[in-house]
Amino acid sequence: MPGALTDLSVAARLGLREAGRALRGRREAEPDLDAFERELERALAALPAGVIAERAWIRLPASEPPWRETGIALQTGEEVSVFAAGRAYLSRPLDIFVSPKTQLWARIGERGPIRSSSRDTHTLRASEPGTLYLGNYFPNDWKDTTGARLQDDAVYRGAQGETRVCVVRWRVAATAGLAALVHAGDPLGLASSERERIALGGPAPPGWHYLWHLGEAEIFRPAEDPSGAPALCCDVSGDVGILQRDAPFPLRPGTEIAWRWRVDALPGLVREDSVPSHDYLSLAVEFANGLDLTYYWSKELPVGTAFWCPLANWKAREFHVVVRSGANELGAWQNEHRDLHADALRYFGAHPGDVVRVWLIAVSVFKRQRGSCTYAGIRLSSGGQELAVL
Repeated sequence: MPGALTDLSVAARLGLREAGRALRGRREAEPDLDAFERELERALAALPAGVIAERAWIRLPASEPPWRETGIALQTGEEVSVFAAGRAYLSRPLDIFVSPKTQLWARIGERGPIRSSSRDTHTLRASEPGTLYLGNYFPNDWKDTTGARLQDDAVYRGAQGETRVCVVRWRVAATAGLAALVHAGDPLGLASSERERIALGGPAPPGWHYLWHLGEAEIFRPAEDPSGAPALCCDVSGDVGILQRDAPFPLRPGTEIAWRWRVDALPGLVREDSVPSHDYLSLAVEFANGLDLTYYWSKELPVGTAFWCPLANWKAREFHVVVRSGANELGAWQNEHRDLHADALRYFGAHPGDVVRVWLIAVSVFKRQRGSCTYAGIRLSSGGQELAVL
């Protein structure tokens, strides 16, 4: 099983890589937050009178636990847009950070519900009166939809960096305000991006939803396999998302899951059983007791390698199993099938309850390498009974 020695080994490998990239000038430059504030403020100041009711700038250190009151109070039906830039570093030497679309969450009122965005911009509408709050996500996780945390807030002390946020309460409809900001120049492209995000509507493909406490993303989209059958395409870079579909199915001897996938690019740089290298693509099955088995394609770990998730918020609930490894089979469709009943007993040591959901997981938040794959033909079966998931 992986542990402290694995973490040290992975950190050393990634540290050498980052040192080399820094010497060659290949590290992505940090965002200029003062320029971000200056340019956006100039565009907002150019808007006609009557478009903006008020605005506020927030400097949110990555080490600050949720929640920060913004001072922006909303009445029922009022809309507010949030524009953000910055980084929250989990490790500067290893160049591991998350951007605002992952890090920054919001809620209206002290009890939520909490909300995130698939981009570094967000627009919220108040369903009842309340003050807008902002909060950091990583390296903690949400316990419930009010914004309570899973771990003690002391975990934030090791985070570094800052998220710079502009909050705009509109006097007009948010879409009209964003259009006016585009007309005023939109020097950073933020208003255009937010208009596009709003126009997309819900980012999850029909019949699926994103895991609530990781937030929405724009990673998965409908596609077709070579025969024209329904498929889902995944493209991820510097992002994370778990797409879920309810799939109630009995777990008994002989219960299997089968799927096809074509993986074109792996987001992992090295073995994935360590926190700083935990980027991967997988298909997972969630059981009634809350545990999940996730079958993934590893960069270098041998097929059959199995381990509990190394992330603190997941290590007691998710178990990883390597079903493919290396680059030789990339770019070609592969057929998979697993005996879920046998795997559950082997890896959990007890029956975890029936199947409740199937997940598609894409993680590229640690080293921000591109991952790309397509899933099709996901089926659960047992004794002549079958459930088509995709």
